[in-house]
Amino acid sequence: MSAPSAEPKPAPKAGGVRQVTVKQADADQRLDRWFKKHFPHLTHGRLEKLLRTGQIRIDGKRAKAADRLEAGQVVRVPPLGDAAQPRPDEQPGEPKPVSARDAEALRKAVLYKDDDVIVLNKPAGLAVQGGSGLDRNIDAMLEALQFEAPERPRLVHRLDRDTSGCLVLARNQAAARKLTEAFRDKTTRKIYWAVTVGAPKMNEGRIDAPLAKQSVAAVGRRAAERVQIDEEEGKNAVTYYAVVERAHNKAAWLALMPLTGRTHQLRAHCVALGTPILGDGKYAGAKAYFAREALSNQLHLHARQIRVPHPTRRGFIDVTAPLPPHMQKTWDFFEFADKPQGDPFAGLEI
Repeated sequence: MSAPSAEPKPAPKAGGVRQVTVKQADADQRLDRWFKKHFPHLTHGRLEKLLRTGQIRIDGKRAKAADRLEAGQVVRVPPLGDAAQPRPDEQPGEPKPVSARDAEALRKAVLYKDDDVIVLNKPAGLAVQGGSGLDRNIDAMLEALQFEAPERPRLVHRLDRDTSGCLVLARNQAAARKLTEAFRDKTTRKIYWAVTVGAPKMNEGRIDAPLAKQSVAAVGRRAAERVQIDEEEGKNAVTYYAVVERAHNKAAWLALMPLTGRTHQLRAHCVALGTPILGDGKYAGAKAYFAREALSNQLHLHARQIRVPHPTRRGFIDVTAPLPPHMQKTWDFFEFADKPQGDPFAGLEI
């Protein structure tokens, strides 16, 4: 009598365990950021619980949020429920095709490019990474900036969705690692320009105010990304500022140099200074606006200049981004100069 044939294993049910292979585009990315990118509705708290209980694994081994992924590794993704599933037309690691229009716009926004680095003039209103309701974002369109390189470029830092200006991309894994270190070790110099409602009393100064994220219960789900000054629980946050020009104390052009990189740091620090950034209704409400008929309601915060050590050779990359149209209109309205006379932070001892 012949042995009974083995029954075929049933196909996994929809919403069951998945084994997802890491694509080259996601190499060297932290595991928690990989989940945020591909499963944007999965909360951080639930992700941590799944990691603690061993339900998420990399190549069969227990994983931590800070683990960095390598191309070809397999991530075990447990059942997450309908709310946490990726869209049917975009599986993890497979970005949607970039439209010809978006690709052309991104390429025109390139300020600097070599074999290792791209610096982009990020448009205001375009998110850097995806999330709830943010299908169109730079991270999903990076293949348009691959040019002749064998790898898709990688993000090494972020800007707020409504902030424009210098955004640095790495063109290979080695450059990504070095650039990430430069941002973490504070060897990168970042200068922002802002227009504030009202003008600071002092022409220059240091804002040292620790920041903590507000709870969802305190601000509502849609505003969960807000931060507040918290002397006890907040993380260290330091910003230097200099008033470049005043408009009769009704507004001011500020140069801002953050020494730390907290979420919404410059926006919260300007509010703490008593001069919210023009157009920042999220942090200042109606106080963030004036001359509505003449001036744009968009956020007036621009990553004007970045100076970062080159990741593979000596020297620095030093790039300046022109103002976005809505801020140039404001410059014209107040008749601000094209640029400061000298470095606003020259001689500053940090």
